[in-house]
Amino acid sequence: MGCDSSEKTDSSNPFLESYQTPFEVPPFDQIRFEHYKPAYEEALIQHNKEIDAIADNPESPTFENTIVAYDDSGLLLNQVSAVFNNLNSAHTNDSIQALAKELAPRLSAHRDNISLNPRLFARVKAVWDTREGAGLNEEQERLLEITYKNFVRSGANLSDADKEKLKRINAELSVLTLEFGQNLLAETNAFELVVEDEADLAGLSPGLIAAAAETAKAKGKEGKWIFTLSNPSVMPFLQFADNRELRKKIWEAYKDRGDNGNDKDNKSILVKIANLRLEKAKLLGYPTHAAYVLEDAMAENPENVYKLLNDLWKPALSKSKVESADIAKEIAASGATFKPEPYDWRYYTEKIRQKRYAINEEEVKPYFSLERVREGAFDVANKLYGLTFKRLSDVPVYHEEVEVYEVMDKDGAHLGVLYADFFPRASKRGGAWMTSYRPQSTKDGKRYAPVISIVCNFTKPVGDKPSLLTFDEASTLFHEFGHALHGLLSNVTYRGLAGTNVSRDFVELPSQVLKTYARHYQTGEAIPNELIAKLDKAGTFDQGFATVEYLAASFLDMDYHTQTQPITAGANEFEAASMKKIGLIDEIIPRYRSTYFQHIFSGGYSAGYYSYIWAGVLDTDAFAAFKEKSLFDQSTAASFRKNILERGNTGKPAELYRLFRGADPDPVHLMKKRGLN
Repeated sequence: MGCDSSEKTDSSNPFLESYQTPFEVPPFDQIRFEHYKPAYEEALIQHNKEIDAIADNPESPTFENTIVAYDDSGLLLNQVSAVFNNLNSAHTNDSIQALAKELAPRLSAHRDNISLNPRLFARVKAVWDTREGAGLNEEQERLLEITYKNFVRSGANLSDADKEKLKRINAELSVLTLEFGQNLLAETNAFELVVEDEADLAGLSPGLIAAAAETAKAKGKEGKWIFTLSNPSVMPFLQFADNRELRKKIWEAYKDRGDNGNDKDNKSILVKIANLRLEKAKLLGYPTHAAYVLEDAMAENPENVYKLLNDLWKPALSKSKVESADIAKEIAASGATFKPEPYDWRYYTEKIRQKRYAINEEEVKPYFSLERVREGAFDVANKLYGLTFKRLSDVPVYHEEVEVYEVMDKDGAHLGVLYADFFPRASKRGGAWMTSYRPQSTKDGKRYAPVISIVCNFTKPVGDKPSLLTFDEASTLFHEFGHALHGLLSNVTYRGLAGTNVSRDFVELPSQVLKTYARHYQTGEAIPNELIAKLDKAGTFDQGFATVEYLAASFLDMDYHTQTQPITAGANEFEAASMKKIGLIDEIIPRYRSTYFQHIFSGGYSAGYYSYIWAGVLDTDAFAAFKEKSLFDQSTAASFRKNILERGNTGKPAELYRLFRGADPDPVHLMKKRGLN
């Protein structure tokens, strides 16, 4: 993908012409950095004309000439933004980041000018007020409700003076949230643990050592080993490195990202973000930002979220204390006398796992090559829904590592396109996510197919050895693939209703599925039954830690966003008080400390990080529906597809789930899976 600002500008701008590519995917091979700004300029002009045409329409407001016209507007802007924003996350550079910062306040003002346009809102409100007897179907009613409420929630009913205040807040937030993410990426990339003495590699696997040698070579330090703060590097180092001082060094660099008192420090930025969100919520008539965010969520209000978190916290904390005591015993048994620290947890937990279950990740990973796990995910989708995946080689990509697949339904019909970007690099932010280059929609009876992407940060191949995944990484791939299926199988009329946050997670796969895809990358032999038995037996091992670090971050998110007065404490002081309140033990820190909590300060999950555990409740409950019959029961799969995956946001999530399950999800399945019951 040409994003190098030094490249010459083409005479034509690919964004401003119809895409002449297979399935009309973005022409990444033609897009240059210089194309973005002119494309945005033209897109803003076009969108403003479209909005004016709706707002100034002399005809009486109707669902078609107002709500549908509004849903159809801004196509070019969405098209440009989809490419630019996705690359800013998955393959960025200094030029893209600078332009993102320049554009943020302009795009914020553009959105405000639309949502606060009194002529436009008057028409939307007129359609809303006359909806009774308008003959709308369920999907049309849902689009009208969401459109109207979004205008109200965006300040359409505010006074002119308050609208100006809201515009200022939104402009500030657009820049600050962007800055937070850019600082975090810079901090993550800035650290290198350079190992010069081979003895300091004791305990590490040959694969991790080879990867570190390759990283060092790429950075001009051949003959040394470099470990970074990307998850496939830092986490196994903490898990296996015998050198405690080096574990401490890389751990402290990891936990101090955004908290180093330099020009990339995020402490004051995140407090400003939290306080601006509170100011905005109060302006819109809500007591807190969380109350504003949760109004339309399944949880409905902060009290329900805290109840869910507290119900899980007590058993999880209790289990983590038992795990901590086990670690202390393991340290003592080794002849050491120190108290367990956070950088000891993964190392000694791995020792205990090996003793207790005779299992270690190096034994498991050869059966989880990325290629096999990906094919396993495809196979599950085939058995459940009849989907097939065809690798495409004639489709442009934004990076040479990106794979592209055509996804076809059981009758061979084209369903959509799936991009997969699996490996870490300096230009990509951490984590794993599903995103879209084009949402599904239907126009004049024709289904416009979605273009979906999953982005991960898995262990890279080294030499002739393929990418070998940990069991957690394999689970992550299935999880993100579940999100992708939601986007790919969407079958709605309106763009604004395509896709929701409710996901299907195929992680909890029993042995018969593992046997089909977990095969040794060298011999092709299926994973042995005894290894599956060990994995199953160890399934709830260390789940106290995993649940506690996650819940701690969820509490931290909610605490920031349930404040009724501006935060005056520093970020570290606020975080410490939040963790003290729930009784977090010293050996564990929140999965995301405030200064690198990208989900909530830069990623759209504010007052929503809890939703991962809620998705876990849905996932395990939905999976129980399959287990009650059989894993690939076609009637259950068809019901799930029809009532959840295809429906997008055409109904309230809780109601759609009840259509599938016949009841609300039961948390008991998640508790059992995590060994907390």
